[in-house]
Amino acid sequence: MQLGQRIMIIGSGGAGKSTLARQLGAVTGLPVIHLDAEHWRPGWVETPKEEWRRKVEELTRRDRWIMDGNYGGTLAIRMAAAETVIFLDYPWWLCLGRVLKRQILYRGQTRPDLTPGCPERLDREFLRWICFDFPRRNRPRLLGLVEEYQEGRHIIIHRSPKETRRWLAEIEGSKA
Repeated sequence: MQLGQRIMIIGSGGAGKSTLARQLGAVTGLPVIHLDAEHWRPGWVETPKEEWRRKVEELTRRDRWIMDGNYGGTLAIRMAAAETVIFLDYPWWLCLGRVLKRQILYRGQTRPDLTPGCPERLDREFLRWICFDFPRRNRPRLLGLVEEYQEGRHIIIHRSPKETRRWLAEIEGSKA
């Protein structure tokens, strides 16, 4: 399968978007852009909306990239630029378990895919987003955007980590 030079990875928090981006970057040689690292400033300060939009437009103009993250306000910009869209459409309970594990592994530390000065944190709002908001609101919206932008793009939807691992192994095998 030809993935192209601009790959977008979306899915719930805890689905493994950043991990897959790193793995895919290692296999393809494409540069990885973690949107969390681009969006957040030290101390978990958000980039202002217009500045963020300009930043995403600038990032998507690059010839080659793997971008992971949702950020609804800029999804259409990234969808329009992507050649491949990978949606990690995993159950909420699996994502929640992964977020809790991540909290234990990185508690008080900054993850590799985040801006320095943004230590791992877990709050009620994020838990609510994973368990309720993402499955009920964000997931249907993402599926609608994927359908809207499917023409001329490779759309890959994985419903389990096992499916993703199998697919990645096939990609690795085709590059060998």
